[in-house]
Order: sequence, then structure tokens, then C-alpha cells
Amino acid sequence: MTIWHGERGTGEPVVLLHSTATDSGMWDAQEAALAERFRVIKVDFRGYGRTPYQADEPYSDAGDVAEVLAALGVSRPAVVASSGAGRVALELATAGLAGRLVLLNPLSTLEPTPDLRAYWAEENRLLEAGDVQGAAELNARTLLGPEAGEEAWQRLVAMQRHAFEVQLAADPEPEQFEGEVRPAEIDVPALVVAGAHDLPYFLESARHLVGELPQARLVELPWAGHLPALERPEEINALLLDYL
Repeated sequence: MTIWHGERGTGEPVVLLHSTATDSGMWDAQEAALAERFRVIKVDFRGYGRTPYQADEPYSDAGDVAEVLAALGVSRPAVVASSGAGRVALELATAGLAGRLVLLNPLSTLEPTPDLRAYWAEENRLLEAGDVQGAAELNARTLLGPEAGEEAWQRLVAMQRHAFEVQLAADPEPEQFEGEVRPAEIDVPALVVAGAHDLPYFLESARHLVGELPQARLVELPWAGHLPALERPEEINALLLDYL
């Protein structure tokens, strides 16, 4: 199965990987800005956006992305990843499939901390109670920083609710696995971005990754929550264009 992907622009390839609270629509503003200079590729992971939540055998998100890149004839692109997709980007880079990384509030090899476990537990409680809207709104409250406006709130809730609905309806639920991540061996330029208003886990995670990746540097955004690409899109556009 090839997951949904879209392309825009020409030039060096840049792949945009969405967070597990959204879908590829989180990158709409960045896609438009980057496509003036780059070949921008974005995807929807299984169970998000336009990709069904199904699999005939165990799969990985990184494997799905690698399949798309192979079909497009793309090797070692710059990979921009948000949140949980940071793990996918690290898997791709470990496999030698990324030439540059931008990781926004990424997951890392750190074990989940109490704040992250509490957030996940409340999300699960709401979903088990059948309150899909409440779970989607929990994500918006938790993940969006103080700079996010009503449009960002509504878009995040809609993307998250759609993902919940698709994934909860899956029967049977696909089996997913994670690939190997060896940060010390990922010797490519990496920009790690952290939001000051994010959960403590993600701040620790970003700082931890910078210590592990050989060519990483850290940028901490004092205004940002967990999804700065939605909160202040123009600033993230400028940051990406400058770095890439």
C-alpha cells in the first residue's frame, strides 16, 4: 500500500511529516511558502487525512514514507517532522534516507514522563467513554500555545477528530511496528525546535536529541506550544526557508 502523498514545486526535495494529532493539512502554509524554492512532498500516515487505516501485514510509518520516496525517485531529501513524526524522521535518517532534518517538538528515545503519561491517559479515558469530540478538544487545549487563534484551534480539532474516527472504526486494527533509531550515527545537519509552552516531556526530548545527534542545534521558541507551524505559520515559514 502506498500512502496518500502530494507534491508541489520544483527543486531540491523537502518532505513534510505531520504530527499524530493532525494530518498533512497542518503544513498548508509551509507547503505554499516552500514550494517557491523546493519540491515539497507531504504525506498522510495510515489512519490520517486521505490514507485509510488498513494493512495486510505489519507496517511502519517510516517504511510507508520510504516507499513513497522510492516511487518518486527521491533519495536523501530534507525531512521536516512534527511531534511523533520526529521518530519517523529519525528512522529514515538512521536508514540513510534523509540528508537534513528539521524536528519540531519531536519524540525522542527518552522514556515518557509523568506529564506525557497523564495526557495520554486522559485522552484514552475520553475515547473509551465515546467522547471523540472531547478527546480532540483535549489535544487542542494541550498542544496549542497561547499564540494560536480560533482558526488553528478549529483546524486541529477537525484533523484530530477525523483521525480518531478513522482509527476507531478500523476492524481489524492494523499492526504497526517501529524501526531502529541510532541518533549517534545520524551524521546529517539537524535543526531541533522546542516550544517554551509545550509539555515538559517535549522540551526535555528536544534538548536530549541535540545532545545525541552529531550535527544538531537547538532553537527554543519562547512563544510556541507544541505545534508552532499552526500557531505562527509565517515565522515557521521563515525559519524553514532560512535553514533549508
